[in-house]
Amino acid sequence: MRRKFGFVLCTFVVTVFVMALQKPVFLAWYAVEASGAGLKEWLEVLWHGLSLDMTVAGYVTVLPLLVTLVSMWVRLPERLWRGLLTAYFVLVAILTAVIFAVDIALYEHWGFRLDSTILIYLSDPKEAMASVDFWLGVRQTLLAAVYATLMIGLYRRALRLFDGEPAGWRAAAVGSLAMLLLAGFDFLAIRGGTGASTANVSKVYFSSTMFLNHAATNPVFSFLSSLGDQNVDYAAEYPFYEESERAARFELLRGNAPGAEGPERRVLTTERPNVVLVILESFARTVMDETVDGEPVMPNMQRLKHEGVWFENFFANSYRTDRGEVALLSGFPAQTRMSIMKLPAKSHNLPSIARSMAGAGYATSFSYGGDLNFTNQASYMYATGWQELIWQKDLSFDTAPSDWGYDDALMCDWFADRVISLAGQGEPFLAGLLTLSSHKPFDVPYSKFADPVLNAMAFSDDCVGRMVDRLKASGAWENLLVILVADHGYPYPRTLTYNEPLRHRIPMIWTGGAVSEPCVVETYASQIDLAATLLGQLNLPHADFDYSKDLFAPAPPRKFAYYTFNDGFGVVDSLGTAVWDATGDQVVTSTNPELLDVGRTMLQTTYTDIGRR
Repeated sequence: MRRKFGFVLCTFVVTVFVMALQKPVFLAWYAVEASGAGLKEWLEVLWHGLSLDMTVAGYVTVLPLLVTLVSMWVRLPERLWRGLLTAYFVLVAILTAVIFAVDIALYEHWGFRLDSTILIYLSDPKEAMASVDFWLGVRQTLLAAVYATLMIGLYRRALRLFDGEPAGWRAAAVGSLAMLLLAGFDFLAIRGGTGASTANVSKVYFSSTMFLNHAATNPVFSFLSSLGDQNVDYAAEYPFYEESERAARFELLRGNAPGAEGPERRVLTTERPNVVLVILESFARTVMDETVDGEPVMPNMQRLKHEGVWFENFFANSYRTDRGEVALLSGFPAQTRMSIMKLPAKSHNLPSIARSMAGAGYATSFSYGGDLNFTNQASYMYATGWQELIWQKDLSFDTAPSDWGYDDALMCDWFADRVISLAGQGEPFLAGLLTLSSHKPFDVPYSKFADPVLNAMAFSDDCVGRMVDRLKASGAWENLLVILVADHGYPYPRTLTYNEPLRHRIPMIWTGGAVSEPCVVETYASQIDLAATLLGQLNLPHADFDYSKDLFAPAPPRKFAYYTFNDGFGVVDSLGTAVWDATGDQVVTSTNPELLDVGRTMLQTTYTDIGRR
């Protein structure tokens, strides 16, 4: 029985080893790019890469585990068992070796680890082979052969432990239970742990140097996990118009249209304030405006809206955090049934506020009390200019974290200290924070309202309010711009349907000592408009933000708020609304029919853009 368990464990360990071996080979292969990395960085690449290495090992171990479990009860010739396992290991070795050899050759041309993008080019084998240098093909074939031979040799050693003899029913029963327990650990390896985030490429990202993050990425996982996207023709998802007509229509809506540069109206006292961007989890406008027995649910948001720049008609672009973050930070519209954040090869080249401000000398950092691996957030943020990410793994408080991470009371207090410290360093900075307590299961150390949703929202409001007050009482306040904006809305009241505009209406407040005076902005806008509006006030270029409109520009394009849901869009402006549902290909509501064409143009352009990235 020991040999049976030893075989399964050895298979897992061997697989982890051969996957981890790819990291030093990759770093040595790209010695020029890795020249700035010392021993510490090499070890960090290995350590952080282990997460996906173990995930791949978990998948590889499934079949040997099942064969071992069956062999406890079923008597078959030992030769048959070993033949099956040998063929399986050879297949795994060859597939892994080919992926590794192709990936290491393509990285210098693509700049990202292998994914299903390669299948687009392999659809025409003749054309694909025409672009492959003969000696390059020979070199990579030899690399694959050496690597596969090593893997097969190690798997054969592991196979020596295999015992195909069935056990007595008592021993088999006990052994089966133990094997099922082992299967549970294997499942955890496949899932990527017990945390909220499952295995994804972002789990291995740890550095602001993208090459090191790429070095830590397992190419087998990167390729296989992206296979669901290989046949997607994004441009054909919503074919409302011929390409020439779509392009012409979008020119009328383009955020960076000629004449849109430079604000007509300044709301800041300086062009180089320190900027704090607080993304508020699920802070719906309907919740912000709610009262219980005459008492406001969010008294601090109600107070702060009168102390700074209040955006009265502001909307989220989606109903999910990952899509809302991309809309806010990159000015890129949300999608319907997908998230570009989960496609690192496409999201890494999006424009971003962080990258633009870093180019102007700002230090950029983003903080979160939970797991930034969730939905590939870390991958997206590092790739788009956030130089430092601080999250649950980097933090330690006396209070244990909740299911999502450290609550807003802890994080807002910690973040206030951090902002004050950054301000004392004398260098301009952009500091971001994503709150989390106002999220299901709404379990917070607070008891003010009976409704758990309203109670959690009130808790987060209280935490944010106290954080702002601490900053206001500090020396950091004078040169500070604090932007409070929600990541998306929330279906409150419960009768609020998923696709109506009110579901997506959210607050945005600009406050801080750098704000010249309180005012109200009535213009209809959405999260994608934050980028151009902020950069415009900082007098920084934003021509690469195609969708983002500077709300204070002298010659602005058409002003509207655009959002998507699964599966459709909504558009709102001062003249009405339009909501279209793709599933039934029908207009849900249209008090301003012109907005249907606006929505169709935005949706088709977004997917056409994704297809080109």
